[in-house]
Amino acid sequence: MIKNFSDHSANERTFLAWVRTSIGVIAFGFLVERFDLFIAFAAPEALKNKMSISRGEFGHYAGLVLIVLGMAMILIAAMRFARNAREIDDEKTYPGTGSRVDFALAILLILMASGLLFYLGHTLTAKA
Repeated sequence: MIKNFSDHSANERTFLAWVRTSIGVIAFGFLVERFDLFIAFAAPEALKNKMSISRGEFGHYAGLVLIVLGMAMILIAAMRFARNAREIDDEKTYPGTGSRVDFALAILLILMASGLLFYLGHTLTAKA
């Protein structure tokens, strides 16, 4: 039996949850970056008139930021996984890491979602 198996298993599950969330953020970033396709389908009258819907720079940059954020989340998760694996096997007791990084990430995602909501509202009302 592996020493501290349940702790190592919990560490691995946490790592995989971070990776899964990161992949979701990256996929959402790609969707936001290609947001002009959604706007074209959301405004059917623009398709009937074959009117071109201009692409906003905010959506482009927001998508790229989300992609980079997802990649950074994977890197941070890998570093935390390796550090926790070493600390589990060590006899010394280590203090908790705190949750400042987690709160900062949540606030950043809320700000990005608010910006995207504003962008969507502005784009749809400007075309109407």
